[in-house]
Amino acid sequence: MSAVRLILASASPRRLELLGRLGVVPDEVIHADIDETPRKAELPTVYAARMAAEKAAAVSRPGAVLIAADTVVAAGRRILPKAETAVEARASLRLLSGRRHRVHSAVTVVDAGGKARHRLATSVVAFKPLSGDEIAAYLDSGEWHGKAGGYAIQSRAEALVRMLQGSHSGVMGLPLFETRALLRAAGWPVG
Repeated sequence: MSAVRLILASASPRRLELLGRLGVVPDEVIHADIDETPRKAELPTVYAARMAAEKAAAVSRPGAVLIAADTVVAAGRRILPKAETAVEARASLRLLSGRRHRVHSAVTVVDAGGKARHRLATSVVAFKPLSGDEIAAYLDSGEWHGKAGGYAIQSRAEALVRMLQGSHSGVMGLPLFETRALLRAAGWPVG
């Protein structure tokens, strides 16, 4: 596989770090510049899978192996935004306070022959009931910026999570079990 290049279609430093946990270092990292607007009445699982596939298609290069992913935080059928403002993050955290929600993390791997394979990992996460002071302190940390649902589980928010069922790495942004399986199916050497 030495002549084949590996491309990560993501600008996320977290996904790059997670790939490293598999001993995988991409030859190139390319941000997939696509429209990430959910379609009307689109279900969170469908949206996550569509985003991963569209990112892969936007960055795909002939003869290269490509990894693309997307992570969606959902409260019921509602897709929560990647918080860009403190107002969005506060609204998401208030909604998630004291209740369970789902995190859908989709991965698409395109092999060197152009065949795309897809996997979806769904995790259930429950926050403790959050006080106004806890939400304010978390917002002050700035960790919420650009994060689906307004939180990053790998940092301070982890102390607010009372239960996680599923893939911790998936909630972080790249489900490693599924990613490893897809890379192996694409012929990429992963231990």
